[in-house]
Amino acid sequence: MKKPFHFKSIATRWLFKVYLIIALAVIVIAIILSALFVNLNFSTVQSQATDYAQSFDSLSTANSENFYSLAINLSDDFEYKSKIEVQVISADGRMVVSTTGFKPSDDLAADYNRALASSSGFSVYRGKNSGGERIMSGTKVIRSANGETLGAYRWVTSLKATNKRNNLTVIMIVLLTLLVLAFCAVSGLFFLRAMVARLRDMGNIARKIAGGDFKARIEVDGNDEISELCETINYMASELQNAETMKNDFISSVSHELRTPLTAIRGWGETAKMSVGVDEELVSRGIDVVLSEADRLSGLVEDLLDFSRMQSGRMIVNNVMPTDVSELLCMVSDMYTELAAKQGIELSYTPPVKSSIVMSDADRLKQVFINVIDNAVKYTEKGGLVLVAQTREEGCVRIVVKDTGVGIPAEDLDHVKEKFFKSNKTVRGSGIGLAVADEIIKQHQGLLFVESTEGVGTTVTIVLPLYEPEEEPQVVEEVIEPLENTQQELPIDEPPIQDQKQEQGDS
Repeated sequence: MKKPFHFKSIATRWLFKVYLIIALAVIVIAIILSALFVNLNFSTVQSQATDYAQSFDSLSTANSENFYSLAINLSDDFEYKSKIEVQVISADGRMVVSTTGFKPSDDLAADYNRALASSSGFSVYRGKNSGGERIMSGTKVIRSANGETLGAYRWVTSLKATNKRNNLTVIMIVLLTLLVLAFCAVSGLFFLRAMVARLRDMGNIARKIAGGDFKARIEVDGNDEISELCETINYMASELQNAETMKNDFISSVSHELRTPLTAIRGWGETAKMSVGVDEELVSRGIDVVLSEADRLSGLVEDLLDFSRMQSGRMIVNNVMPTDVSELLCMVSDMYTELAAKQGIELSYTPPVKSSIVMSDADRLKQVFINVIDNAVKYTEKGGLVLVAQTREEGCVRIVVKDTGVGIPAEDLDHVKEKFFKSNKTVRGSGIGLAVADEIIKQHQGLLFVESTEGVGTTVTIVLPLYEPEEEPQVVEEVIEPLENTQQELPIDEPPIQDQKQEQGDS
């Protein structure tokens, strides 16, 4: 169902913000063009009339005595009588001769006075004559060689044809303007209709996706910006579908992870309760299982809390201090050596000769090592091998945990550090441990890499910057003996050496 046309619609905004501006610009251009063409036509008429009447400029060679006779001769010989009328005006503003032979009833004093007042001695009039016909006239003052004003000549031409041509030009410009505006309106509305239809389809699909239908997709037609937006929405739907699947798997996995230890705790708790005073060994074994499963639950809850902190940006490392990586690795390896042996897996770690000190939160770093080694043991089958190695490089320490387990498929390798993701859903785990570990390593200014080949094994590499304390400069104290101690005192009884030499020379 189409929504009614309202002010906030795209079509309305286009009308007021785009089309009206275009229409205003086109109308202004049309007005300017019309004015230019009209003025050009009038200028052409004036230029031609001036050229036709220029033969009367020879009146400037006359004097007050022969002015009238010369004007009559010029009027009789004028060859453009069919095009314009030329009138000769006396110095007092009266017409003395006309090329038509008729005396006009117009008062010529006004035109003559305007020409006299003009600095160029020439004035142009455009208007109506006494008969109501639209005309154009030009009056030019005639002065003799000595500057005496002899009179003037005035050319007159009808503007009937010129006005007709001007009207035709304006009508053509108006029609062209209306054609341009109509084309812009039709093309714009056609484009808007197509775009709005696509946007409505996008809105409908987006509402379906918001309602939980992550399989809904928008049909992509073309390669324009809207098509790119459609592809982006389709990609968003795919990602939401994947996230929804991972979330459901996560909830199922966490539920299983919680239910298993709770079942063990309840079962062994009831067994231990019934065995109190009867089989103390069974009671002790039950308490050990309860404590072990409680620790497992506590670890799972801590993972969930860490994940919550990571999502909200509140996960930070505390108690950062110099930490020996070798000691942490040795401690975690010892924790899993016996567990791995029970599963028929060999876990090998040889401490390096030289220790590697890093600035870290020891508890958080230990949590990372536990997560990585635990994953290696979980995904390694009986008879497999887990190798833990540590090497020093230029300015950093590299920790490598390599197993001969089931490996990770190539298509899942880029997602193993994402939240909720589990490549192998048959193995216990919540799918957030590696994501938390990666965040912890990042906060330690380090890197965590995962390399794997399906059916061969997985290698997790952690790189951390070494802590190298600055050596305090040694201050070398130079012992300077007092000056008086370095001088030898001369015996008082002995004379100076110079005196002794003098005495020897005298002897």
